[in-house]
Amino acid sequence: MAQEAVGRLPRETLSRWKREQAMLKALVVDRNTEAWQQDPAFAGLQRVGGVDVSFVKGDSAGACASLVVLSYPELEVVYEECRMVSLTAPYLSGFLAFREVPFLVDAVRRLQEKQPSLMPQVLLVDGNGVLHHRGFGVACHLGVLTDLPCVGVAKKLLQVDGLENNALHKDKIRLLRARGDAFPLRGRSGAILGVALKSHDHSTKPLYVSVGHKISLEAAVRLTRSCCRFRIPEPVRQADIRSRDYIRRTLGGPGPPTPGQERSQRAQRPEVCSTRGPAELGQGRAPEAHSQGPRTRPEGPDPCARASEQDLALGLCELRLRPGPQQATLRR
Repeated sequence: MAQEAVGRLPRETLSRWKREQAMLKALVVDRNTEAWQQDPAFAGLQRVGGVDVSFVKGDSAGACASLVVLSYPELEVVYEECRMVSLTAPYLSGFLAFREVPFLVDAVRRLQEKQPSLMPQVLLVDGNGVLHHRGFGVACHLGVLTDLPCVGVAKKLLQVDGLENNALHKDKIRLLRARGDAFPLRGRSGAILGVALKSHDHSTKPLYVSVGHKISLEAAVRLTRSCCRFRIPEPVRQADIRSRDYIRRTLGGPGPPTPGQERSQRAQRPEVCSTRGPAELGQGRAPEAHSQGPRTRPEGPDPCARASEQDLALGLCELRLRPGPQQATLRR
């Protein structure tokens, strides 16, 4: 995680970000809006998306934004895109969306333009939704700007509204015995901001699930659980794996691509990609797109970290759904 840099952020920018969060927060829908969300087995849900932004360790400007779409319930990758982007603003806690969301919205827009039949019906985001300092985390931000159902899935507890990772909280975690066990995250205000979920039998750390947009907390928790082959939901896990791999492959070539160079492909069935050494990467050409099987890729040491903040202007993108299942158009 990049270091916070409040001192380098102009006060007027911070004030504007807070105003934008407040304005967009009013548009959040925290209830089910789709028929599949009401079904115990999510009948009608066919495509689940995951997003990630990773950057090269030691490089505060170069980052990789990725979007994957998985079939449901098979959880096989049917679409992926990774693109190198340039970042300028520093990371600031509570304002993650202003560095990541512009690139993720662009990725959704490109998918809609190229292959609208593969548009995800819901997005899982590595971050928080309403479990946030101002009740409007990155999952809310992305959901409102794309008008897609969105779920926030965080790996660590964000300590807001009196929530603390204290002895009592750790005692509750120890009581989570089996996959699917959970307990609500009730703030000092009395509001339930999310749920701590044991997503895998062999995981000792819970996930923190919260509503992003256009889904209820109950459905968000059920969906997250159903997408977990390991601790991390497969859409988020695959987006993370592929963005890291793209960075590794890119750095192994003659040089990093300029922003705008990308890979994008519709994968009929994920293929297994083995981990490569440096000698295998420098082939004098740009890295090619490939798919990785969701069960077979080992998660090795992480050479990447989060990207620096990118300022987000209101009106970045407008998404309007056309009549008919999952047909959408995005407009600047």
